[in-house]
Amino acid sequence: MYHKSFYAFGTAGKPVPAVVRRYREEDIDELIDIQSECFPPPFPSELWWNKEQLGNHVRLFPEGAICIEVDGKLAGSITGLLVGFDPGEPDHSWADVTDNGYIRTHKPDGDTLYIVDISVRPSFRKWGLGKHLMQSMYELVIERKLARLLGGGRMSGYHRMADRMSAEQYLQAVVAGELQDPVITFLLRCGRTPLGVVKDYLDDEESLNYAALMEWKNPFYGR
Repeated sequence: MYHKSFYAFGTAGKPVPAVVRRYREEDIDELIDIQSECFPPPFPSELWWNKEQLGNHVRLFPEGAICIEVDGKLAGSITGLLVGFDPGEPDHSWADVTDNGYIRTHKPDGDTLYIVDISVRPSFRKWGLGKHLMQSMYELVIERKLARLLGGGRMSGYHRMADRMSAEQYLQAVVAGELQDPVITFLLRCGRTPLGVVKDYLDDEESLNYAALMEWKNPFYGR
């Protein structure tokens, strides 16, 4: 059973006890509430987690169903599944890889941990909780001796720049530090690196359906 205790630091700078653990059936209602807070309109509400999806996460791959509590309050979650990945054929959609979030595509012998979703309540942003959640998945990659962690990052600021640059140019500008993107910049700070842009990845007006495919390679893989 995965359980990690530490102190989180909020905006006031005061240390607060926090725990990263697997989420359970009894957490499902609150996890759906977190989704609604994290992805308000125009993000489609039908893409929020539902009870069947979350039940599958707990049942099919509990190691990849992780949440974080701060002072006893559920503050965020991250979800993954195992897949096979061919770097020579990177194009895919979120729906195809994740089975629309139901993760029945989970492959126990897969070499890649694919991130389905990461969410942190807005009231807990700037606490560094997203990095702790991502770190828990890096630990899983190492524990399971996988090749990599992978996932598509929403380019949520792209819609503001789409009349001036392509999605590929936007990603390059974010990596160069010329632009800041709420999602891609966060993933870069977590140690993820971009493999390229995937079109028609997710129904997302802010990203114009594009995503940056972002990787973290296991530094111990093959050693």
